Amino acid sequence: MRHALVIRFFKPLSILLFSIVLSFNSMADTIKIGMTTALEGPAKGLGANIKLGIDTYLNHINRQGGVNGKQLELIALDDGYEPERAGTNMRKLIDEEKVVAVIGNVGTPTAVVTVPIANQHKTLLLGAVSGAGLLRKSPPDRYIINYRASYAEETAAMIEGLLKAGIKPTEIALFTQNDGYGDAGYNGAIAALKKHGFTDTQKIIQGRYKRNTLNVEDALSTILNSSTDPRAIIMVGAYKPCAKFIALAKQDLPQTLFLNVSFVGSIPLLQELGEQAEGVIVTQVVPHFESELAGVKQFRQHLAAFEPRLEPGFLSLEGYIVARILVEGVKRTTSLNRESIIDSLESMGSFELGLGSAQRLSTTEHQASHSVWPTRISGGHFVSFDWKDL
Repeated sequence: MRHALVIRFFKPLSILLFSIVLSFNSMADTIKIGMTTALEGPAKGLGANIKLGIDTYLNHINRQGGVNGKQLELIALDDGYEPERAGTNMRKLIDEEKVVAVIGNVGTPTAVVTVPIANQHKTLLLGAVSGAGLLRKSPPDRYIINYRASYAEETAAMIEGLLKAGIKPTEIALFTQNDGYGDAGYNGAIAALKKHGFTDTQKIIQGRYKRNTLNVEDALSTILNSSTDPRAIIMVGAYKPCAKFIALAKQDLPQTLFLNVSFVGSIPLLQELGEQAEGVIVTQVVPHFESELAGVKQFRQHLAAFEPRLEPGFLSLEGYIVARILVEGVKRTTSLNRESIIDSLESMGSFELGLGSAQRLSTTEHQASHSVWPTRISGGHFVSFDWKDL
């Protein structure tokens, strides 16, 4: 009788231990990567496309056997482009999910919260979809590594192109989101104008709108009520409010150029604008997704293998590139942990991803690319152009 009781007690215990071992082995064979981004709400087109690019490359690597026999798992949490939710997600990814890195987070307002968390918890935040200066300190934060060009570099390219085309500084206005993202773009444009010798910057008109809304009318009124009709409007916002602003503004300013930074979300912007899209300019931080560059062709091939129903785009290409950089860092580590991945990335120096120019990372350089590619909507498609042809 006593013997039977022992068997009945140990049998479920052995099953429990076996399950724990299986779970541990599963965890040991998986490299967890985190992401907090906008998967719902007005900015969901941005987060969904960045995630698509990341998933595309991770799927390719996993089909090849993973990294050193380990599969890569992306844990993506929705923050709706809201800072408070992004902070909660970031802590969950680091403390509960035990991710080795967080990649591809979308937005400057969310970065205001997530950057300090990454630094505090000593966890890599790689390739955030933001060109803001808070991610680009000098010397750089050890745990913050970027892929893309900054907003200052994007708006500087715009300013230089517009001035070369004969547009005067006072004929340039700005439409910006009323937060850190909009401020980063505005400050970049003002700095670029000062660099070109224009100091009377208080004459530059700025219209602003509230994040996650379509309330653009007041911003438009501010610009239309200025003493000079702008010949060009630099826009630092999300695709839905930017599309609404352009559609309304074209009624009064049919000859004005509308220039958007890459964060706007090019394909969603094009879809929102419809017939109003012709001539709208977007600066990109990746080459054109239809380019014949080796790295871009590879992206299209891997996307077709992963999700053949979906079309390539600038944001999905960016997510793909960010994932490539992370995987390259993981491959080079001798012992897989949060610190060793950063050490590996910082030791990469100059490297090629087939994008037409080399990228670089080091202990002092935490932004892999400084390139800006201008594109313009023509006939319902994005085409590359040269500023001298503006």
